[in-house]
Amino acid sequence: MKVAGTGRAIMAFGSASHQMLEAGLNPNHLFLYGLITVCCVIEGALSLGDLGIIGFAHMRSLVYDYGAFWPGLLNTWTPNYAAQPYAMFVSYSFLHSGLLHLAVNMITLWSLGRAVLKQVGQVSFAILYAGASLGGAAVFALLAHGLRPMVGASGALFGLLGAILAWEYVDTHTDHEGRRHIVKVILLLAGLNFVLWWAMGGQLAWQAHLGGFVVGWMAALLITRKPLKAR
Repeated sequence: MKVAGTGRAIMAFGSASHQMLEAGLNPNHLFLYGLITVCCVIEGALSLGDLGIIGFAHMRSLVYDYGAFWPGLLNTWTPNYAAQPYAMFVSYSFLHSGLLHLAVNMITLWSLGRAVLKQVGQVSFAILYAGASLGGAAVFALLAHGLRPMVGASGALFGLLGAILAWEYVDTHTDHEGRRHIVKVILLLAGLNFVLWWAMGGQLAWQAHLGGFVVGWMAALLITRKPLKAR
């Protein structure tokens, strides 16, 4: 199972959850809340299933069979249902490999999502997120070796990060030092992905990170941002 990890350091989950509650509900963040809720409900149910509390034996395996990204379905494999080779480009991003994977991704989504929503509205955010998710899956399909499935939201998360860095790059068009800093951040992300890929025995889906980042960067340059006073 290849995991699309975020490449970010694991934060204290309890502290971050407290910050989320303190921030209160923002009507401009409803899509973000929805994403987090759906991912948490799915992984919560699968984790309870793993413990035998709900569902049935091998429930996680069955969900992965139908929802994970399987490269073989783009070749000669027979899908479980007709639309699976297309649906998996979206469904994989709502699945996670466990509670720790979910926690890291959702904390990152909360952080990056709010930063992006300061720049654009919810519709543009949804387009950016979906595009990065699709881009991550597409590049994984092109570059990944083997037939192991892939799950995780971080192709989309790297898309959000790519968008943020793209906007910073545009905003620092006269600041060469600022642009050098952005380049350093990108190189650091690439290096961190390599280290994590090696440490995880090749189970990190760096291809999804790359695809999501590139799509997010490109989409950010095409999306109209909020007026400066509204950010």
